[in-house]
Amino acid sequence: MRYKVTFAAGLALGYVLGTRAGRERYEQMKKSARELAQNPAVRNAAEQAGQTSRQFAGKAFATVSDKVGDHMPASVTQRVRSLRDRGQGAEDDWGTSNT
Repeated sequence: MRYKVTFAAGLALGYVLGTRAGRERYEQMKKSARELAQNPAVRNAAEQAGQTSRQFAGKAFATVSDKVGDHMPASVTQRVRSLRDRGQGAEDDWGTSNT
């Protein structure tokens, strides 16, 4: 219940601040966010973080696979494979690849 109240309070505060700032401030923040996302240093850091996380995910997958083995139901295995195949080669909203 506490989380619902906190969420509702945050939502209300965001709405009030957003309506007071107006469209001009929204466009200014949007432009700043876009410039930040297109900054080469930020893009390189994000790509490096993505590569590192994929390496850790691969290690974790291998460890879990060794421990779990063939104990997973076929339906779960098929779902994981379909999700993994769907994400291969796709680009996210920032223009970086997920591979």
